[in-house]
Amino acid sequence: MSHTVRISIGIVILIALSLLFLFSVVHTAAGAPRPGSRTIAEGQRLAQAWCQSCHAVERHMTDFFDEAPSFQAIADRQGTTALSLKVFWRTSHRNMPNLVISPEQADALSAYILSLKSE
Repeated sequence: MSHTVRISIGIVILIALSLLFLFSVVHTAAGAPRPGSRTIAEGQRLAQAWCQSCHAVERHMTDFFDEAPSFQAIADRQGTTALSLKVFWRTSHRNMPNLVISPEQADALSAYILSLKSE
């Protein structure tokens, strides 16, 4: 194979890869789900099923319940991180039922709570 043919094939491959990358960027910008959005949606579903009897689980409902803090108030606390929530899910707490949840469910609930953080 001649040197010119190899260069031509290389350029065609480079153009094809560039177009593939361009189309993937355009597809993502055009409304593809953002990374973690399914996890956040699952966390919201779990929060509504398990937590809303005591906590305000939706955004802007900070003063809805007197007994338990709202999820947005928890998210807005300075020390709230994915790690601190992960530790929280693994420890028992007074005035709260002991939840037995999978690591995936804990990650989903944590992602949802952190998504409520005020900008």
